[in-house]
Amino acid sequence: MRARGFTLVEVMVALAIVAITLPALLMALYQQVDDAAYLRDKTLAEMVAVNKLTEMRLVVASTRNLKAGKDSGEKEFVDRDWYWWTETTATEAGKVFRVDISVALSEERREQPLFKLTASLFGDLAVDPDGLPEESGGDTGSGSDTGTGSTGSDTPPESIEDLGESLGIEG
Repeated sequence: MRARGFTLVEVMVALAIVAITLPALLMALYQQVDDAAYLRDKTLAEMVAVNKLTEMRLVVASTRNLKAGKDSGEKEFVDRDWYWWTETTATEAGKVFRVDISVALSEERREQPLFKLTASLFGDLAVDPDGLPEESGGDTGSGSDTGTGSTGSDTPPESIEDLGESLGIEG
């Protein structure tokens, strides 16, 4: 009678195939996990940039004043520290100014940020006497302070909370 089952050669070939394909499958899985983490970080960096632009637009809406130059700061968002840089420059279109916002997870990554945002703001340009932007102290949103004057003050608010209070917004 003939015995049923696999021969030793068949078992060895099957194990060799598994040994060759398993590391390739694991590498593909690890790559997908890395890609998901990168996309998560990029999405969060986009949210930080959009939040910074919104802060700048609110300041523009309250003061009608835009500071030219560069600014930078740090913002905590989703339990992580994010670093942002803004640059405000004049355009050929009168009171329309270009705002570039870059966001990264560390200051060392300034040249290779996770996200870059370019937008336009409308306002009057104000330049520091020294030609340098004023220090913002981090996440105050004063990268290019501008607005529309509902506060009756020529000085921009120190923080987004101060801006909300000046506009009569609670919370």
